[in-house]
Amino acid sequence: MKQHTVIDSPYGPLTLVADDGVLCGLYMTEQRHRPSQETFGAPDDAPFAAAEEQLSAYFAGELTEFTLEFRLHGTPFQRGVWDQLTRIPYGETRSYGQLADALGNSKASRAVGLANGRNPIGIIVPCHRVIGAGGDLTGYGGGLDRKRRLLDFERGTALF
Repeated sequence: MKQHTVIDSPYGPLTLVADDGVLCGLYMTEQRHRPSQETFGAPDDAPFAAAEEQLSAYFAGELTEFTLEFRLHGTPFQRGVWDQLTRIPYGETRSYGQLADALGNSKASRAVGLANGRNPIGIIVPCHRVIGAGGDLTGYGGGLDRKRRLLDFERGTALF
């Protein structure tokens, strides 16, 4: 059974989704590949106390690594990419090519980018930490402005 709630953040409202009480989605407004609202289940704050607490600490600059239980629904390749995302340290970035190399297929950078764009648990599974080979900010489901702001925040260079 799915439930959802919406919380405020410095990056706009975030919709948290749980499946049988386990976090399986974190979506920004106007996010590319955001599932239909009807798939989020009933409104219910109960499953999200730990996620809200850790996100609040993250946005306050007090948390650099999430320790939440979550469930990622996707293909084996997508789950492999998403697992690699969780290994990128706070404040650091990796290129799509570096992730492809870590997965053992240096030619898969485009596929890595597609999987990265479909990450269902943004911020916590830090797809914003993936950049182009030349250091350019490239696609981000939540928008390039949010990506830039998240990276600046983690690097301590945010202006808000």
